Amino acid sequence: MQQERLWVAQALRGDQHAFAHLVHAYQVPVYNLCYRMLGNAVEAEDAAQETFVRVYRHLKAYDPQQKLSSWILAVASHYCIDRLRRRRIKWLSLDQVLPTHLLAGNAVQPEDDVLERESCVEVRDLLQSLPAEHRLVITLRYWQDLSYAEIAQIVGTTESTIKSRLYRARRMLAERLTAAEGAGDEVREGKKVTNHALL
Repeated sequence: MQQERLWVAQALRGDQHAFAHLVHAYQVPVYNLCYRMLGNAVEAEDAAQETFVRVYRHLKAYDPQQKLSSWILAVASHYCIDRLRRRRIKWLSLDQVLPTHLLAGNAVQPEDDVLERESCVEVRDLLQSLPAEHRLVITLRYWQDLSYAEIAQIVGTTESTIKSRLYRARRMLAERLTAAEGAGDEVREGKKVTNHALL
């Protein structure tokens, strides 16, 4: 923390090496956030680079009392949301999905692992339908492993609002997952009837 403040102070005085230390310290979490938000490696790299350009330009606006990682991730998340809005696409797919046990809030059981793997495509597709603000809080909570307070600081709202958005997002995913499973059962039953008729 003290070292970060020193790097910030040096970067503000024009020390490029100090800013390079900041980039090195946060390039992985920034890239990961951008990738989860945009779903594309090339776009994520571009977004991460643009994030650090913006961090450099606005470093004077950084409040040393605020956690530096939260401030940088806020810059990244706002840029990604703006990028998605400009493209008029709600959400792109992820290479990983929110584990189903998180939707229910239960601890992972060994036997659940197989079920989670089988349903990963369906869950990933369901995540695409979430509104921007819900996908963002899920990304920050489950992939960046941030606290409610840190997410609230990044998003610029209250902890209660973050908890509410996470609750609604999990509920939407659970409802849509249930609906998708029901539709899958109907398709499978239809195939059974068709196959039987052919026999």
